[in-house]
Amino acid sequence: MAFGSFESGGVTQPMAEINTTPLVDVMLVLLVIFIITAPLFHQAVPIDLPRVDSTRLDDKPVVVNLALDSQGNLFLDSAPTSREGVHARLAEMAPSQPELHLRAERTTPYEKVADILAVAQRAGVMKIAFVTEPNR
Repeated sequence: MAFGSFESGGVTQPMAEINTTPLVDVMLVLLVIFIITAPLFHQAVPIDLPRVDSTRLDDKPVVVNLALDSQGNLFLDSAPTSREGVHARLAEMAPSQPELHLRAERTTPYEKVADILAVAQRAGVMKIAFVTEPNR
């Protein structure tokens, strides 16, 4: 809606500039409306929650280290143990959801590793990690 000048000898081309004043006015009005109505959008129901004493949950998981050598000897937290001992220890720790860190020698047959994984699964262990050493 730009018009030329009113002088008869002037240039009759329309103005090429955009008038931003109406745009700024509308945006300011919308801003004021949103500032006024924003607190009304909060529809909370006032309730009286119970108060209890509780302890903070420990964020650190229980870690069980299990080592397996190439002869099939088991070491649970650096102490020699048997397959049944591993199952008993993992079964008693199952409610605390321990993490099993399994270290096996490079020359250990896969059958022995798979057997230990089955023992851990039967004991209820859900998190198993294989510990390796990086290449040098």
